Amino acid sequence: MFTKRQAEPEETFPVAKTDAEWRAALSPEAFRVLRQHGTERPGTSPLNAEKRPGTFTCAGCGQPLFDAAAKFESGTGWPSFFAPVEGAVGTRSDRSFFMTRTEVHCARCGGHLGHVFPDGPAPTGLRYCMNGVSLGFDPAGD
Repeated sequence: MFTKRQAEPEETFPVAKTDAEWRAALSPEAFRVLRQHGTERPGTSPLNAEKRPGTFTCAGCGQPLFDAAAKFESGTGWPSFFAPVEGAVGTRSDRSFFMTRTEVHCARCGGHLGHVFPDGPAPTGLRYCMNGVSLGFDPAGD
């Protein structure tokens, strides 16, 4: 006999919009990734090659997420970081695609950013593998 999986309680975030408001504010691809937990194709984001000092932000709400100094080349085709800005992201278990991963979302708007894996470089040993379309970039000094 099959049992229904218990739904996790709905999280609330400081920035909340309706689907229609998010669709109006985001590109179709950004909406698909940030609001519907999609994944962009690897190697498609110009932010993967971004090397300037600055801050990577949430494309949904502008929250600072990652300092460019925490970015590294993971070889995966997605922008990768070894640590987020303190308090900027949240995580939850993702059991889709017949596996368990740790999903990363913006702590301010709940937008899906990507996943975190335990195979990153020192000092954390973590790899925050982010969808570039879910990020913005503010160069230092601008």
